[in-house]
Amino acid sequence: MKRIFLGSLCMLLFLSSCKNETKDEQKADVAVNSTSTMNTIYIGTYTKKEGHVNGQAEGIYLVYQKPETGALEMGETVASVVNPSFVKTSGDNKYLYAVSELGPDDGPAGLIYSYKINEDHSLEQTGSISTESFAPCYIAEDQSGRFVFVANYVGGVVMMYEKNADGSLKKLQKISLENPERSNPHSVNISSNNKFVYITDLGNDRIWIFDLDPDSKSLKSNKTTFIQLAEGSGPRHFAFSKSNDYAYTINELNGSISTFKIEQSGKLTHLKDISSLPEDFKGENSAADIHVHPSGDFLYVSNRGHNSIAAFLINQKTGTLQNIGFTNTQGATPRNFAISPDGTFLYVANQDSNDLVSFKIDIETGKLTETGKKLAVMTPVCIEFLN
Repeated sequence: MKRIFLGSLCMLLFLSSCKNETKDEQKADVAVNSTSTMNTIYIGTYTKKEGHVNGQAEGIYLVYQKPETGALEMGETVASVVNPSFVKTSGDNKYLYAVSELGPDDGPAGLIYSYKINEDHSLEQTGSISTESFAPCYIAEDQSGRFVFVANYVGGVVMMYEKNADGSLKKLQKISLENPERSNPHSVNISSNNKFVYITDLGNDRIWIFDLDPDSKSLKSNKTTFIQLAEGSGPRHFAFSKSNDYAYTINELNGSISTFKIEQSGKLTHLKDISSLPEDFKGENSAADIHVHPSGDFLYVSNRGHNSIAAFLINQKTGTLQNIGFTNTQGATPRNFAISPDGTFLYVANQDSNDLVSFKIDIETGKLTETGKKLAVMTPVCIEFLN
């Protein structure tokens, strides 16, 4: 009897243990499922005080977006990096790259970090490499996913890297632009056919044009070399039309948007400039970011100072723009912004009010509506959806 009793007791304890284990597993499954139905966003930030910003963040933050309502949910700090002011996910969703925007007082040069994206969206560092100049501010990946580019705001230097098998980077080429003491490369943009690379140079008021040669793994000067914009315009960020027949720059210093026709040779033909600000605005402003809606019908830009998102209707046949309104960002100093993958929400990183603010996009008119939803994030600069 004693043996039977002990055997039964052991069996009960075993079953109880299995039951508890199942509950724990179920809790874990619920946690995974609650985020698997949401979109993943990585937030680049400033972590230290600089001349233009009082950085207070911890590094790269993870945020989740609920597609149905647009609501945001704060995740974890997934990487502790100094001033990860621009982050970029790879086209295959396997890796994330982040600059460390360092100045001359911080070290010999800026850095770009590479991370493997784990199943739970945490990051595992696979490497870091010098950007060979200061204040790296933009990352781009070519259409093949083989090459990564970084623009350094200081020193006129753009770097080209090749990916290793683990997503880390190795140096291929250092591109030194003219007038390095004046040059401020602010973005690198690769054409959809992977033939041309456009580098916006705020300091020189130019867009440099290069041919991408995958065989030699290098950039070569295009016959056009560059297009000169108006003095004091300051081209910053660049966007292609959905058809890839046209391109747009947001010009930081004079608040204009330039429209270009893209020729087969890669040359840009300047068509027209239009203001990103209301006619009656008299204050100081510096424009920041620019994106085309996934439908191709609308273009948006962010204004720091006016603290607004300006919206424009795109004529997809001619590339021309028509203003359809200005929306207050409900915060201070809007930097980058992002449109959700389904095109229904727009999110703004308000750097100096420490928040992300969401807006509903009317997919028929392109107009923005306040949702009243904010997420507190310290010194946010860059919003990057995982594709």
